[in-house]
Amino acid sequence: MNKIDQFNDGLEYAQMLEIPVSTVSVVKKKSIFSRFKKGRDDLKDSVIESVNERVKSDDGAQSGDFVYAEDVSDFKTGAKKRDKLNVVIACEAALACLIAVGIFLCNVFLPDTAINTFVAGVTQVEREETPYSSLTLTSPVSQSSEAVLSSTDEGVLCFTDKTSVYPVCDGEISSISQSDGLYTVKIAHTSTFCSIVTGLNTVYGSVGEQVKGNLPFAYSNGEGEVRISMYDGETLLNCYTLTGAVPVWTV
Repeated sequence: MNKIDQFNDGLEYAQMLEIPVSTVSVVKKKSIFSRFKKGRDDLKDSVIESVNERVKSDDGAQSGDFVYAEDVSDFKTGAKKRDKLNVVIACEAALACLIAVGIFLCNVFLPDTAINTFVAGVTQVEREETPYSSLTLTSPVSQSSEAVLSSTDEGVLCFTDKTSVYPVCDGEISSISQSDGLYTVKIAHTSTFCSIVTGLNTVYGSVGEQVKGNLPFAYSNGEGEVRISMYDGETLLNCYTLTGAVPVWTV
């Protein structure tokens, strides 16, 4: 007995009990030929046509009555696809988290890895494209400090005071040396522009660390003079004026 005959028997039984029929669910088990939709569609169309003929021939049927067939297998297939999609999304999110953690660990424990070298290279290219005269200089002393900055004819900034010491602009510590208990720090701001700060009692950072103009990188106890020299390559720069404690370019 095929599925249409089974349906017809069920419909005749429903009509005997005077139960109205408005929907039909068609469930077709998968077979080795399930990849061909044509068979399933033909079965659905046959059931709809058969039921509609019965409705039309029924004396009690209204002109607006209709019958539709619902293929339950489509919903199951859709649910399975959604489940698979959710699994794929979850796996991608977990993989992204693992990559982020791996990059972080490499930055902390393996600073000389290829990815860190690549990032450093990109940063270096950006520094090479920035002329020093386009950089905004900042005060090398704290705003709360009473230090009085002065400048020599050669362009060296000088002050003597107990204060935190700031870089003249953003950059990277390229070298730290010590002599007679005092530190000298060289900060690279671009590929050619750098500043050298001498007479420091304490240095907070280390070679390779980034420094910001609004964050102190060293400290002076006020017992000796701190000197700041700015260079473009080998040339000592003096093309600036002091506005209070802030140097401003004149080029």
